[in-house]
Amino acid sequence: MTKEWTKVFIAAFFEVFWVIGLKHADDIWTWAGTAVAIFVSFYLLIMAGNKLPVGTAYAVFVGMGTAGTVLSEILFFGEPVKIVKLLLILVLLAGVIGLKLVTDNTEGEKSS
Repeated sequence: MTKEWTKVFIAAFFEVFWVIGLKHADDIWTWAGTAVAIFVSFYLLIMAGNKLPVGTAYAVFVGMGTAGTVLSEILFFGEPVKIVKLLLILVLLAGVIGLKLVTDNTEGEKSS
């Protein structure tokens, strides 16, 4: 895995925090944390997009963020567990992994 893909995965991790923050923030500190998570998430995604194919990087970012958000809501906030929801997350993750596997890392690189 390249450094650029690592940036996408870390960006998706921070996406989970800011999406949850938008729903649950209720004081200055949680709003500040949400703002920091938004900044870090998009900064890393933009930096990775300079070297990776933007469409694939964005799809991986959104897919991982969506799966992480849904799972976090279930694990930490009491969202009901539905088998269909879990199966759809697995399908989403399979698509994200498939996109990453079939994407040539040099495809989106700019020539110097």
